[in-house]
Amino acid sequence: MNIAIIGSRGYPCIFGGYETLVSELAPRLAERGNSVTVYCHRNVFKSRPEIVNGVYLKYFPSIPTKNLSQITNSFLATLHVIFTSADIVFYVNSANGPFGLLTKIFRKKTAINVDGLEWMRPKWEGFGAKYFYFASKTATKLMDVVVTDSEKMDEVYRKEFDTRTITIAYGANYSPGGVSEMIEKNGLAPNSYYLVVGRLVPDNNASIIIQEFLYSSSSRKLVIVGDVPYKDDYADSLKQIRDPRIIFTGYINNDNLLDELYTNAFAYIHGHAFGGTNPSLLKALASGCCILAFDNVFNREVLQDEEYGLYFTRELQSLARLIDFIESNPATTELYRNKARDRIEGNYTWDKVIDYYEVLFKSLYEG
Repeated sequence: MNIAIIGSRGYPCIFGGYETLVSELAPRLAERGNSVTVYCHRNVFKSRPEIVNGVYLKYFPSIPTKNLSQITNSFLATLHVIFTSADIVFYVNSANGPFGLLTKIFRKKTAINVDGLEWMRPKWEGFGAKYFYFASKTATKLMDVVVTDSEKMDEVYRKEFDTRTITIAYGANYSPGGVSEMIEKNGLAPNSYYLVVGRLVPDNNASIIIQEFLYSSSSRKLVIVGDVPYKDDYADSLKQIRDPRIIFTGYINNDNLLDELYTNAFAYIHGHAFGGTNPSLLKALASGCCILAFDNVFNREVLQDEEYGLYFTRELQSLARLIDFIESNPATTELYRNKARDRIEGNYTWDKVIDYYEVLFKSLYEG
């Protein structure tokens, strides 16, 4: 099959959930004998090779703002792909829903991974929220297949848009742990810090996590991995916080360093509020982390309620109290660490995820 992927920032890079999915999906599908092309944001890549790990790469420009970056890149990519020999066009990001009109006119079999409740996210308030709702609804009408990443998200699409979706979660690779060489070079020691991985956006409750951590009695550090790839007042205000316990790393594209950060963390704090199955949460499980998660149906689905995680809310000192609790109850922390990886096996492995996607694409290809 000739498969084109549109809607992420490109390959190889890891900025968020979509990029994580593409980084696993594209090379693995190529290894299985498929021709895979990923459309990339030109401005993200200083070096622009034509092929990496068997994946063909196409670079198109975008308007580098929060509102226009992805939509402009996807529009140009769509104009290109409809005149290629692609058998399957796979979009990520529900903002791309309206482009299904073009792929339908040009008879390209098309699927879309719509991810989370974009129209409810604070960063898209106003026109942005209205567009995402329109785009998500349009995707259900124009795309051949809509993919959600959790059963709870499928329920949302059934209720909101009267549409049944195909549920394919994300996956995670096991991190065995036991190595701390790279973090020690960066001034960290095992169990000396809490870890947060995600974009610095209100949706991920970044400001609440920082404030609550500072309210707590912890003497550990808070390491925050992630940023936003555009100028943003919210992210800038967070990075201006001056406290020796708060460490902003920005984006990290070194997989080995990221593995060490996960496996050596005292606990992982997951603040994502509007997504489905989040790759960083799965990575924390695969790394054997004790997880403190924002309390919502999506995180509870992944963590099976209290079986694999503890929860906090936006209530004042909710997270601070939870941090103080696990620091004073090391046996509880160790219990969650010891069983975390069990949740990945049989449920969230990348091999299983890729199998599902290949079956889906073959069914589209064969009509």
